[in-house]
Formats: sequence, C-alpha cells, structure tokens
Amino acid sequence: MRIGFHVSIHGSIDTAVDRAIELDCNTFQIFTSNPRQWYSKELVTEDTKAFSNKVKKHSINPVFAHMPYLPNLASPKDDVYEKSVKTLTSELKRCNQLKIPYLVTHLGSHLGVGMQTGFTRLINGINKSLNVTDGRVMLLLENTAGTKNSMGSTFEDIQYIIKRLKHPERVGVCFDTSHAFAAGYDLRTKETIGTTLKQADDTIGFEKIKLVHLNDSKGDLNSRIDRHEHIGMGKIGEEGFRNVLASRLGTLPLIMETPKDSRRSDVGNLEKVKELAAGL
Repeated sequence: MRIGFHVSIHGSIDTAVDRAIELDCNTFQIFTSNPRQWYSKELVTEDTKAFSNKVKKHSINPVFAHMPYLPNLASPKDDVYEKSVKTLTSELKRCNQLKIPYLVTHLGSHLGVGMQTGFTRLINGINKSLNVTDGRVMLLLENTAGTKNSMGSTFEDIQYIIKRLKHPERVGVCFDTSHAFAAGYDLRTKETIGTTLKQADDTIGFEKIKLVHLNDSKGDLNSRIDRHEHIGMGKIGEEGFRNVLASRLGTLPLIMETPKDSRRSDVGNLEKVKELAAGL
C-alpha cells in the first residue's frame, strides 16, 4: 500500500522528505511554494538536487505536488485567469525541476457566469500550459464537492474537459473521497463503491485515476459541503473506508489531507488506515 500525507516544505523543500519519513510515509504530496501567494521564489539547484536525492535514497514514490490556493482556472476575471494559467505553467515546470511526476489541480469556480464559460476557460488554460511545457509531468484534475459554482464535481464534467484537450494523454485524475461523497457518490458499501467505480470506468476510464485523496467527510452524502474529516470519524465511516481500501481505489497511491487538531494526529490516521486495511 502506497500511503502518505500532504507535508510541509517549511525551511527548505527537501525537509518535506524528512517529514514524510518521520510519518512513515512511502508517498507524499507538497506545495512547491507558499500556497497563499501568487509569487513563488525560484527553485535553487542545490535544493532541487537535495529533494530528488532524498526521494531516491528512501524509495518514496510517487511524489505529488498540488497547485496553490489562489489560482482559479475557470475564473471569468481576466486578471485572475491570466495569473492562474501562468501559475499552472510555472508549477508544471517546477515539478519537472524537482522530478515530481504529478501535479494536482482544483478545477475552480465559474463564479456564477455558467458551466460552459468555466469549461472554456479551463480547457483553454490547460491547453496553453501544456503547450509550453514538456510531457514529463502529468496534470491531475481533482474532483470537487459540488459547492456553488464549482467545476468538476462529476466524472462526466471531468471527462468533458479531458476529451477536449490537445494532449489528453498528459492529463489524469485525482479522486478525492470526501469531495466525491459530498457530490453524491456513495462510498460506504461494496455495492455503492462498485457502482461509483463503474461510473468512473464508463466515463473517464479507471486507468485515468492516478491518485486518491483519502479523506472522510464532515458533510453527508450529496451535501455539497467541502469539509474533510479524520478517517472513519465522518459520514463515510470506518466500514466505508474498509470497503474503499478493499476496492481498486486501495491499489492506488493514497494521500491523506485530514484535519490538524487534537482529536487525532497524522500518525493516528495512518495507523487507522493500516488497521482498516489489515486482512483485506
């Protein structure tokens, strides 16, 4: 089982590897820069080498990067949109420098102007970024919880985007369990997971899913509430995650983005997943 967390790069980017090792991860996810700023400091060769050397030394793979919080690739606001596309291009190049094979992106919000405008913005923006970067980094489109004006809460929406890209082979999917559940995909029983995965197969193709964000949901099924919870402590529940881990999703890299609070530590969430997976 490949399992890990989103870890901090505080200090220097290679310290993220140390934090992943401390948590007993064999995969992990990072932001390559401050996620709350548009500006990102250029990567230094010394740091990128230290990062990739540590990853190789400890056989941690695959490694994932995540787009920062500010970009909105579906935005109808030209200034935000242009900066968002520029950031996507920059992040693809930074992943290449760090030898990170996958970059996860949220699909943003159309801010009320309509899905079709949002789709056009997304498709054009992704095409522009892929056109000016090489193919060594795969972009992963993350499904959303279906909050108001959000893009990409269904497999059909994600497939609509991928099908219209100039380089669909360079794009995959990150499947977030919390988002999927909140958007109406039931993950609590073997039967409902089977139905969900059949829908994935019939639209995007299961082979397109390269990563699972393994998070419980504070919101109920189809609530459209994007709130992550500790594994087994939310509405999906322990039995749900036991069934998720027993399904094909459990064969993929699993990254947890669980809350940071006193109820349970990252190590506690990792131990819970291993407990639920035991004997499967």
